[in-house]
Amino acid sequence: MPPMISVGVIGCGHWGPNHIRIFSQSAFSKVLMCADLDEQRLSAIRALYPAIAPTRNYKDMLNNTSIDAVVIAVPTEFHFDLAKESLEAGKHVLCEKPLSLDPQECLVLEDLARQRKKVLMAGHIFVFNQGIVKLREYIQTRELGAIHYAHSERTNLGPFRYDVNAMWDLAPHDIAIFNYLFDSPPLSVSARGHKCLGGNLEDLAFATLDYPNNIMANVHVSWLDPKKVRQITVVGDKKMAAWDDLNPEGAIKLYDKHVEKTNVYYQTYGEFQLLSREGSITIPKIGSAEPLKAQAQYFADCIAQNADPILANARRAHDVVRALCAIQESIDRKGELVRV
Repeated sequence: MPPMISVGVIGCGHWGPNHIRIFSQSAFSKVLMCADLDEQRLSAIRALYPAIAPTRNYKDMLNNTSIDAVVIAVPTEFHFDLAKESLEAGKHVLCEKPLSLDPQECLVLEDLARQRKKVLMAGHIFVFNQGIVKLREYIQTRELGAIHYAHSERTNLGPFRYDVNAMWDLAPHDIAIFNYLFDSPPLSVSARGHKCLGGNLEDLAFATLDYPNNIMANVHVSWLDPKKVRQITVVGDKKMAAWDDLNPEGAIKLYDKHVEKTNVYYQTYGEFQLLSREGSITIPKIGSAEPLKAQAQYFADCIAQNADPILANARRAHDVVRALCAIQESIDRKGELVRV
């Protein structure tokens, strides 16, 4: 059995407490410390987990030689500096997405982690989602045939952020998913964004990403929709698949539907006729493991094995951030095509 991993969590706001819960309840890890500037948040953690030492100074955590790994769950603008400082302090790092606002900084962190022989992993949690894993299986085994396009929708009414816009907040998930599904970052992007509320940040955006093999993917993100939606559709020339993370009946539906080209010949000329073929809808049984737990287990396994977390390493994080920067450039240029 691998040794117990001692964890510290920096940031106890929206997502940090979930990391504290997972690493505290796991058989392979324990949380020794948590850090936040808000005393009320620290008090709430102290009430739930009396054994965890709270601090308002994250450096107390980095100076604690008993802590093996640090989880970073703070606003995006602080990700790079905290990850760099944590690696320099000899800690393994799991940092929430995006790893940085600058793709080059992701490579700096990658080099630093390699030099210090530490695991550096980005919180691309959806590559640990069993429904997304199933989608990839359908693509890899060509169950869907050749892929025509994919579409993602990630919307809700809020929560509103003031450090990054809706694209930087929500789309890292979908870009990481598409990169995982198609085994490649996008080649080019075009995007439009809108500041519906009149603020400095886009609260609505649409992006089109061009992948190898003539695959087009569209991403729709919004803080201003009436419903919380987490859906992806993948259309192939044999079958189609839809993922709905909020559907209690089953996250995946496989549609045996496709379009056929049939030749209809006449005496003097020939022409195509497109026919839609309707088949059954299958809801496959997939695992129900909590993605955050699976992510934590994978992080711990990589630490125990001194292995590169290839599903969500710094290189994959770099690909996501590079695509986000290209999308933002396209938004700023009112939809111009930008090479990634």
